[in-house]
Amino acid sequence: MFIQWLKENRLASYVLTLFRLYLGVKWVQAGWEKISSGHFDASGFMLGALKQVSGDHPAVQPWWGDFLRQVALPNAEIFNALIPWGEFLVGLGLLLGMFTSLAVLMGLTMNFAYLFSGTTSVNPQMVLAGMIVLAAGANAGRIGMDRWVVHYLGLKFKKRKLSNTPLSKSA
Repeated sequence: MFIQWLKENRLASYVLTLFRLYLGVKWVQAGWEKISSGHFDASGFMLGALKQVSGDHPAVQPWWGDFLRQVALPNAEIFNALIPWGEFLVGLGLLLGMFTSLAVLMGLTMNFAYLFSGTTSVNPQMVLAGMIVLAAGANAGRIGMDRWVVHYLGLKFKKRKLSNTPLSKSA
């Protein structure tokens, strides 16, 4: 019932826009800070995460440590470009409401990567807001460029009339 409300209700599209804009600002700020600094290097972050793999209750699980050690660190230069530009583009997509579901999915992927690496910061609240936006589907980008871009690309939104009925009456 709640998911249906998120996906179909006009009021929900306004609430989702607020969630989307919050996430977009956070991602753009994080990405732009790294891009504008001139040189971003994630290898120190990855090495710090690897230090948290050991012990009785490791903050970083061994399987993630293996990924960092065997994939991410040897390809740090690729990650040094992907992280700041990924953050910035996710934020831009969310701010514009363009390819919203893809943008929020990529943002959630990065949030989980940071959480897997043993950091908390704003990631849990961004995951929660991102999950709500993702669950809403097309309604999350309805007040944004998705309304026109998706139509232009031939991927039409479902032809259903948005309701203004309260959550308790939609069944």
